[in-house]
Amino acid sequence: MDYYVKNNDIILSQPDLDLDETLDCGQAFRWTKISGGEITYTGHFLDSQLTVTQIKKGEFLFRNVSEEEFLSKWVGYFDLETDYGELKRMFSEDETLAKACGFAGGIRLLRQNSWECLISFIISQNNNIPRIKGIIQRLCDNYGGHFPTPGEMAHETPESLSYLRSGFRGKYLCDGAQKVGSGEIDLRKIAEMPIDEARTALKTIKGVGPKVAECVLLFGMHRTEAFPVDVWIKRVLEEYYPNGFPAFAKENAGIAQQYLFHYIRNLHKIE
Repeated sequence: MDYYVKNNDIILSQPDLDLDETLDCGQAFRWTKISGGEITYTGHFLDSQLTVTQIKKGEFLFRNVSEEEFLSKWVGYFDLETDYGELKRMFSEDETLAKACGFAGGIRLLRQNSWECLISFIISQNNNIPRIKGIIQRLCDNYGGHFPTPGEMAHETPESLSYLRSGFRGKYLCDGAQKVGSGEIDLRKIAEMPIDEARTALKTIKGVGPKVAECVLLFGMHRTEAFPVDVWIKRVLEEYYPNGFPAFAKENAGIAQQYLFHYIRNLHKIE
């Protein structure tokens, strides 16, 4: 990672980052692409807003961001201190992963807030990305434009959340808010648990099944060994890994999953 300050902006050079591949791949839902000539996204990490432009391949403009904020917040969020080039070289020992990394080599794992991630992926169940984004936006709008804390949401009921139009997910949001807000569920402690214990703890929240638990562990707690499985990844495992996922990649299987997910969904464009 190399960067310099220019006026009130940060210019970042980072070869292993692509905004479309990272911000529009279904791991975070508070980013919007701005139409125009350049690739520009505006979005939020909790209550911090950012507008970022991909000037050219490997070069990015973080607009109206101080150096202090860039280093303390956005370097971590975009996981800029992790060597994804080395990860891709390691993954490329496997033929299928090599193709996946070559196709979407600009994906990075966003280090999201565990609470925001939990709520987002409860909402994501049996849902599509535009609708997920709409529900989350209505939730934030109702709380004055910021993502509500567990304490703020703990009093909610499915009826009081009817404005979200989230359907059956409303009761799950309430259960999650009440358990996290009361301290019955401690997300920080869960993040440090052995992975199987962490999975079990998360699944005590109503509506959190295996896939949502894996997503929260991977995207909200940066447990890179977590491995969410949906219909696309199930297809990858059946077609390319009938004897099991490569052991050498299991420590970072969640990052490998991101490359594979993007690859398999777009396979018809490559073959």
